[in-house]
Amino acid sequence: MATRMHLIARGARITGSILAAVALWGCREAPTEPAAAPSLHRAAVRTYTVVDLGTLGGSTSEARAINARGQVVGVSSTPGDLEWHAFLWEKGVMTDLGTLGGGFSEARGINPRGQVVGSSNGYDFSSPHAFLWEKGVMADLGTLGGGNSSEAKAINPEGQVVGWSSTDEENTDVFAFLWEKGVMTELVTSSTSPGLALGEVAYGINPRGQVVGQFPGDIDRSAFLWEKGVMTDLGTLGGGFSEAHAINPRGQVVGWSSTDLQYHAFLWEKGVMTDLGTLGGTRSEAWGITPQGQVVGVSNTTSEDGHAFLWETGVMTDLGTLGGDISGAFGINPAGQVVGYSETADGETHAVLWTRKCTRGEGDHDRSGHAERDRQPGLRHQSRESGDGREHDHERGDPCLPMGDGGHDDDD
Repeated sequence: MATRMHLIARGARITGSILAAVALWGCREAPTEPAAAPSLHRAAVRTYTVVDLGTLGGSTSEARAINARGQVVGVSSTPGDLEWHAFLWEKGVMTDLGTLGGGFSEARGINPRGQVVGSSNGYDFSSPHAFLWEKGVMADLGTLGGGNSSEAKAINPEGQVVGWSSTDEENTDVFAFLWEKGVMTELVTSSTSPGLALGEVAYGINPRGQVVGQFPGDIDRSAFLWEKGVMTDLGTLGGGFSEAHAINPRGQVVGWSSTDLQYHAFLWEKGVMTDLGTLGGTRSEAWGITPQGQVVGVSNTTSEDGHAFLWETGVMTDLGTLGGDISGAFGINPAGQVVGYSETADGETHAVLWTRKCTRGEGDHDRSGHAERDRQPGLRHQSRESGDGREHDHERGDPCLPMGDGGHDDDD
């Protein structure tokens, strides 16, 4: 099963592959500025720094998640682009996490303890299986009874894992699962909720064990919130389709939904689904959220190129690119560090890390007495140069947020 990578690219494409041929680049930093104002909200005037995380020796990579310690996971091609392997990036070093024996693996989530989840194939099975990687060991989480494939999408601080699994060899019957302490169970079974379980995918889980994802609705597919055995349909923005991707400790849910004619990112809270708008184009998707409610994703701009965005307090900010046309954000940690992918000026696509450059006038612009200092969110001021970007000592919290809202929470 090929790796499924989402992006909003030029024109009408909402889903596609970023597996274009690209060359290996070192870690570089480039300032990016906000683009044109979004269709529903005024763009923020802030500056971000984007860092190219490189690859595992191949031509393409993509970052999928980041924890509070700044550890980044994703997928990269290997030398010759013959295989795709999950990676863990930390302090300028990208480490190959290996596979379950085959030629493919992909990391989708990481918790504060450094436990990584994703999917990989093996020596004796071509379809991917969900895995849990910890301290150098990749463990096969298996499938639901009789299934041939599975994929882990997220892991919370307690080590609970969610994703999807087939229950037949043809992969036609797919159910959302919760894996905990060695046991994989269906979130909802066909016997308890006829017609609703088949085709489920669980994308996110928070520290409280609340799970979000997508299931077949009455007409199309709908975002869901699952808690203690009860699955709730979150509805849509007026269209017939929605999908939930992440949930924070406060129970705020993000994803994307169809409207009358378009597809927009949403924030759902206490029964209300809010349209987050776009960067001027027709489509947007939300993929990650912090404990404070900062949202990241990808949106079309006025030129219909997909760009990574950060949304907070009603404002959607374009995070820019490495010089190419497209980018996308998949994860954000409590410190406000954002990860995803970006195209370079040469048309290459690499995993990237965005950090905010705090400037005079922001809520905590000068805790050390120096305004307009280039500060890495969640990192101390003093840094030391390494061979692949800058290396910093970590402390949690976003220095660009107001005092008292530094992002100290249990989620990653």
